[in-house]
Amino acid sequence: MKRKPVSARLRNKWKTKVFAVVLVGFCISTVLLMEAQYRQIGASSSRFSLFDRKPKIAFLFLARNRLPLDLLWHEFFEGGNENRFSIYVHSRPGFLLNKLTTRSTYFLDRQVNNSIQIYWGEASMIQAEIILLQHALMDPSNERFAFLSDSCIPLYNFSYTYDYIMSTSTSFVDSFVDTKEGRYNPKMDPVIPANHWRKGSQWVLLTRKHAEIIVKDDVVFPMFQQHCQRKSLPEFWRDRPVPADNSKEHNCIPDEHYVATLLAQKGLEGELTRRSLTHTSWDISSSKGRERQGWHPVTYKLADATPMLVQSIKDIDNIYYETEYRREWCTSKGKPAPCFLFARKFTRPAAMRLLKMSALGVSKEGSSYSFVR
Repeated sequence: MKRKPVSARLRNKWKTKVFAVVLVGFCISTVLLMEAQYRQIGASSSRFSLFDRKPKIAFLFLARNRLPLDLLWHEFFEGGNENRFSIYVHSRPGFLLNKLTTRSTYFLDRQVNNSIQIYWGEASMIQAEIILLQHALMDPSNERFAFLSDSCIPLYNFSYTYDYIMSTSTSFVDSFVDTKEGRYNPKMDPVIPANHWRKGSQWVLLTRKHAEIIVKDDVVFPMFQQHCQRKSLPEFWRDRPVPADNSKEHNCIPDEHYVATLLAQKGLEGELTRRSLTHTSWDISSSKGRERQGWHPVTYKLADATPMLVQSIKDIDNIYYETEYRREWCTSKGKPAPCFLFARKFTRPAAMRLLKMSALGVSKEGSSYSFVR
């Protein structure tokens, strides 16, 4: 057998190497092309997902223990789409929302796992609100954040409430200049100057931007912790001796000042609708004890729960702020609208009576009543 010349063998090896290089190059280019196509598909899918995703309202409940009005809220949430809301509850440490403590499937295991003990009139209330916001901000779909008490009721069905809230890009924060002595502590200056001091309801509804500002705040909140001390209460509520000179006490009540003051401090009042969506009655004429006047809102009991009461709240279309000589006419989508979507404080018998009378219209037709048994 004849051996091939050396030059022929070298040419064959060269051709083999060239072929191998071309083949590897082809494979690499194919992989890169496929990767680019997959990346494009993934980006398109992501854009579609973002476009298709519905913004959600995070309902943030501040509760002592259980939620006494859970059945009423169940009807409210039953009338909405579950991809448009989320629920978070702050209860006392160790309390669990399970089948023994709630009859609504919407509240099962919805309490935050790092709750704290809250004391009325102290900064712990703000801290609990921050904890709720921290949990709710973990869901990127949550774009509005509504604080509610365990005695709040919804005044309208979910669809109306959702459209009302999402129709504006502002937060709803009750905010006005507080001219009463005893609330602002001069020791807060210059961190919180007096001209930034605001008062308002703690029941705010926030945009995601403003919720993130509150969670990141490490300047204003420490001032509230340090300088807002609970003032001695009137005799009926007193739990400690009255100091010899209580004129120097500053009854700051942090939850009525913190959010409005922080956002004023940040220069963001132009991004607010400066009113609350939650109605509270401070009409003290029905209070039995004179000592209690001015400290707590009216509680609506069974006898008070009538369609007329609900309608009277729904009929409110403006709010007047005396300290600023400002009247806030309430609108939605550029048209006159009721001022309030929620109301407090209702006892469980009062709320259930309103539900049975269909005075609130929170249920959708054909509700399934999927309560926990």
